[in-house]
Formats: sequence, C-alpha cells, structure tokens
Amino acid sequence: MAHNHHEPFFKALLRGYLQTFKNIFKNSSIFTTMVLSIVLYSFFYPTAYKAETAENLPIIIVDEEQSFLSNTIISQVAKSPNVKIAEVTGNFEHAKQMIQQQKADGILLLPENLSNSVMRGETGGIGLYLSSAYFLKTKEIGVGLGTAIENTIAEQMQKFGKVSHFHPAIPIHQIPLFNTLSGYGSYIFPAIAPLIIHQTIVLGLCMLIAGYREQKWRAKAPEFFGIYLAALSIGCMGCFYLFGFTFWLNDYPRGGNFWGMLFAVPIFISCVIAMAMVLASYLDISERAGHLIVFTSIPLFLLSGAAWPLQTMPTWMQHFSSILPSTQGINLFIQLNQMGVPSSTIVPKLIYLVCLTFVLMILAYYRLSNTYKK
Repeated sequence: MAHNHHEPFFKALLRGYLQTFKNIFKNSSIFTTMVLSIVLYSFFYPTAYKAETAENLPIIIVDEEQSFLSNTIISQVAKSPNVKIAEVTGNFEHAKQMIQQQKADGILLLPENLSNSVMRGETGGIGLYLSSAYFLKTKEIGVGLGTAIENTIAEQMQKFGKVSHFHPAIPIHQIPLFNTLSGYGSYIFPAIAPLIIHQTIVLGLCMLIAGYREQKWRAKAPEFFGIYLAALSIGCMGCFYLFGFTFWLNDYPRGGNFWGMLFAVPIFISCVIAMAMVLASYLDISERAGHLIVFTSIPLFLLSGAAWPLQTMPTWMQHFSSILPSTQGINLFIQLNQMGVPSSTIVPKLIYLVCLTFVLMILAYYRLSNTYKK
C-alpha cells in the first residue's frame, strides 16, 4: 500500500480508506469474516432459541396415594405446557431409574398421606426431584409443576377451610423487568451480539494487517487511519444491524436508550479496532489470526459476567475481566438496549474505553510504522 509522499493527507486518507474496503472485498476470507458472518450469525444464533422457553419436558409422577386429590394434581399438571407426563407409577425406584437413563427430567412424588396432610394444614409431603443436567429445563419444570400444585392445593384448602386453621401463603408473582418472556433467546443473544462484532473485527483486521506485514509493509499515517475508519464503518454498521434489525426481527428487548447506544457504538468499536491492530502487529502471517479466536471466544463471554456472575469469581479474575473491552461492551449494551439506563450511568465505561483506545492506537501505530520483522 504505497502512496505519494507529496499527496495531501486527507486525499491519502480517503485513498487508504477506499483501498482497505477494496482489499477486504477482494479477500474472500476477510470479507466473509467481517461482513457476511454478521448476517449469518444474526439468523443462526436466534434460530436455535426461537422457542425462547423449553416446553413438553418429560416427567415421571409417582402416585403413592392414588386418591381424588392426587388425581386432581395429575390432571392439573397434564394441562401445563411446560411439562409432559411420561409415566404415572407407584414405584419411586422405577422413576429414579428413568431419570438415570435420561428418559425423563424430573419426578413428582405424591406421598401416601397427601390428603391427610392437606386436611391438617401441613405444607410438606409433596416431593419434586429434578435432574440438574440442564438448568433451563430444571427451571421450566419447577415453574410448571409449582403452578399446577399451588392451584390444586388452594382449591382443596377452600373445601377444608372450615375445619382447618391453615391459610396458604401469599403467592409470589415474578415480573421480569427487561426480559419479559423470561426467554433464553432474549437473554443470550443481546449478550452475545457485541462479542460477535468484537471477534469478527479482531479476526478480520488481524488477517488483513498480518497479510500486509507478510509483504514487508510499514504503516503511514493516512494508511493507518484509513484502515481504522474502514473497520469503524463495518463495525458500526454491524452493531446497528444486530441491535436494530435482528433484535426487532426476533422481538428481543431493545431501544431502551437509543441515543446512548448510537453514541456508545463507535467508541466501543474504536477500542476493539485499536486492540486488533496491536495484536496484528505481533503476527507474522495471516493464518495466525485464527489461533486468537479459537481459544478466546468462550472465555471472553464467561468473563463478561453474562453467563455467570462476576461477583462469584475470584477477585483477580474480576479485575482482569474489567480490563477487557468485550466485558465493558457486553455490559454497556445490555444496559443501554435492554435496561434503558440513562446515559450518565454508562459514562465511566465510555471514559475507560476512550482512554484504552488512545493508548492502544498509539502503541499500534508505533509498532506498525516502525517494524515489519517477524
């Protein structure tokens, strides 16, 4: 990417900007990574979680009493969309074997003295045993069975209300503020979307710049900032596409703080670009860029705190995660898009990203303009 030393800066900058786009589109691997993959991911990820919640999960009911009350509870459970009764048995050991063989995800135990317990106003007796192999299933089975049992017991208690001093506890109503459907897709994709942009920019830019360095390239200022602006354009368009069209298409929570999101996107993308340029300055061939992505995507997501609370991680890991642009970006856009926090709340994150961008850009320019050695 040579240029005329007497060429005006802004003209050379525009040429570098357009040349970067040309090189990205010319290289099918980089074009697929930075542009096409965003479109593919926008349909691929949400499709896997289209149903939002798990339904018709198989359970075993162990009916030891076989009374009118237990039959009523079974009828109520059968109406729940969350669960599907795989079998009704009187043998608890048989039910345990079904769970161990993964033929069911839960056991509802209706004990022998169930009716007497309800008449005496006792709250214990009913047993619920859930397989913890898949926490989403566990939660949905608990919700389905809990609602059915609560309704049935409440009806029975009205019948026995005159002979018992028992009063059912006031039910707790859970009202989600941001993920109104309590759906897995509405939870996972808004968290993964900034990381998709992060990883595609890092991989694509590393491939592009490492390819230049194979040709003994040294960055001049117009070329350097031309690459930055081209990547910024692609990254911002990718963010707006995911946060706008994809969130709308799948009816995910969105638009909480629209203007704050518009302002934050170029800041986040700039930081990711600067980090990618620094990483690229250490690569000798473009194929090395793939090594960065293979082992970083899952750790970066886990360190964001979206999958597991950061507060439960070791202190050193919490501090390390706060340094990463991906952690700041994921939390930043969940706050803006889903929670709708005021812009003043996210100012500290933006200040950090801006400062980190300046530091990394200076380091990247120094390395790319002064060395091309392997």
